Amino acid sequence: MKLSTRYNRVNMLTSLIILIITGVIYYFFIHLILTNKLDKDLAVEENEIRQYTHTYQKLPLPASYLDQQISYAESPGNAKDIREFSYTTYLNTKENEEEPGRSLVTTVNLKGKNILVTITKSRVESEDLVRVILLITLGVTMILLGTLFLINRFVLSRLWQPFYNTLKRMKAFEVTKMEAIKEEPTKIDEFIELNQSVNAMAERVKQDYRELKSFTDNASHEMMTPLAVINSKLDSLLQTETFTEQQGALLEDIYQATGRLSRLHQSLLLLAKIENNLITDAQEIDLKGLVESKVRQFQELFERDGLTVEVKLTEKTLTMSRYLADILLNNLFSNAVRHNVQSGKFIIELSKSALVVSNTGKDFDAKDRLFDRFSKSSESEGMGLGLAITKQVCNLYGYEISYKQINKLHIFSVFFDTEY
Repeated sequence: MKLSTRYNRVNMLTSLIILIITGVIYYFFIHLILTNKLDKDLAVEENEIRQYTHTYQKLPLPASYLDQQISYAESPGNAKDIREFSYTTYLNTKENEEEPGRSLVTTVNLKGKNILVTITKSRVESEDLVRVILLITLGVTMILLGTLFLINRFVLSRLWQPFYNTLKRMKAFEVTKMEAIKEEPTKIDEFIELNQSVNAMAERVKQDYRELKSFTDNASHEMMTPLAVINSKLDSLLQTETFTEQQGALLEDIYQATGRLSRLHQSLLLLAKIENNLITDAQEIDLKGLVESKVRQFQELFERDGLTVEVKLTEKTLTMSRYLADILLNNLFSNAVRHNVQSGKFIIELSKSALVVSNTGKDFDAKDRLFDRFSKSSESEGMGLGLAITKQVCNLYGYEISYKQINKLHIFSVFFDTEY
């Protein structure tokens, strides 16, 4: 969820809650004010009745108007000092229907008797006024929420546009091209600081990349030279004279260790090149033809171990380095052969969406670290870099590689479309 969308939702929800709460409070206050006004009008009528009774020593005639009614009754038990306000209803004789009202029940002393006086006033106008005020309040609330929504939708989107432009340039940034991230023109201090920080970070990344590339090149050159000298000297030494069996065994160990070191150096150098995107010879390749060629290359190894080979291929074209595609296939094939069992199975399937390599083999631990560097089983003679290199090649081109085991069958899948 985008920040602007989240802010819009929070802002709208907060505004709605506040407006509802204030609307309810506003409604009750208006209702209370109008009720107090009715109570004052009832008190005025009460005072007029008391003055009339005191002056003329008789009660005014009972009255029944559209918005007011006055009635008298004997006070129960000759009670006095009764004065109560209450909500009630009364009959509107013109409309012949019950209407809401507000009544005051009080007592008036007349010739030593307490008379119960009931004064009732209509609340229809007050309720209508409250209803109109409520509708106006709701209308203003909806207009305010609509205005806030439009402001958040369009104005804030424009305000955040420099941020999204900077983010887009950061996503398109490639350290190998050594291009600076163009600053987005803006007058907002936070975005100006963001642009400066992004460019400073990009400069540090480019500097680190230059130093890493220089170190990789130098280390590669410096390591290859002594390795080549050691191999050359060993070849010369082996051709000079005969050796005892013990000396021959020692020289053979040295020769194997040197070869292993050379392969390790080449693998690590290849990983560094892949991670830093230094192999840029991307081209369209016929993956089906490449797989068929690889199957022919490994045919002798399949026959040596008595493996049953099943090949199911469909046409598939990829845009990637042919060198890296060959390395990816070579690592998957080598892994399937090396960890297979005698007279086992080797299955390769190529579809429009994925390349699947399956092989029989023994169960093993550390499946969660399968694609880590130097991760290998105790029985493996490899260096534990083959699958790590394969993983980096997939990451470089946005492919997804996964592993699963079904019974004794080990399955490696490379998905060309990550939605699968």
